[in-house]
Amino acid sequence: MSEIDRLHSWNVNYKEAVKIQKDLRKKIALKPYIGNPSIISGADVSYKKENNMLTAVIVLFEYPGFEIIETSFYRDKSSFPYIPGLLSFREIPPLINAYKKLANKPDIIILDAHGIAHPRAFGLASHFGVIIGISTIGCAKKKLCGNYEMPDKNKGSISPLIYKGDIVGSVLRTRKNCNPVFVSPGNLMDIESAGRIVLNCATKYRIPEPTRIAHILSKKSEVSV
Repeated sequence: MSEIDRLHSWNVNYKEAVKIQKDLRKKIALKPYIGNPSIISGADVSYKKENNMLTAVIVLFEYPGFEIIETSFYRDKSSFPYIPGLLSFREIPPLINAYKKLANKPDIIILDAHGIAHPRAFGLASHFGVIIGISTIGCAKKKLCGNYEMPDKNKGSISPLIYKGDIVGSVLRTRKNCNPVFVSPGNLMDIESAGRIVLNCATKYRIPEPTRIAHILSKKSEVSV
């Protein structure tokens, strides 16, 4: 059994899951990302209700050229119900298995999820980052918690996402006149660095290229896992 697998059990009830989040959030390291990454990854998980199957995909990209280096898939039955705020207990187990299959390891992983912009400051991006010990960013299409003022309509416009008096992330316009995305650090990252990296990865679309491609691949039913 690896260090990742020994961290905690995934077969838990609601109260146990909340306690795990509160305990593990103390391990988050929020700090500027220093240096230039050479490999950036996108991660996403899709769900099919018909067969209760989750498909996790992690795609590694050369940075800043965004050529795909490697793709890893893992499909498994969902063993945890869909509960807002506890998505990590549903989606991280297949993500861990997809991560273990990678021949290369990324410098940064961007997830279609939230980091510290979470009611207990421990969203999926933070949970995954703490478990695997890597820099992670949450970039979500919708907010989970907090308040904000809508940023200007130009690309790169940004406003703080505030929850209970603390800045927990950024509301970032990645394309002119498009809806913003909600960016928050997961682990080994800070708010400013997370926003800068996501903006750099939003080359043509509203969604940053790593998670955009990961989402597309996770939805392809013909993928052989």
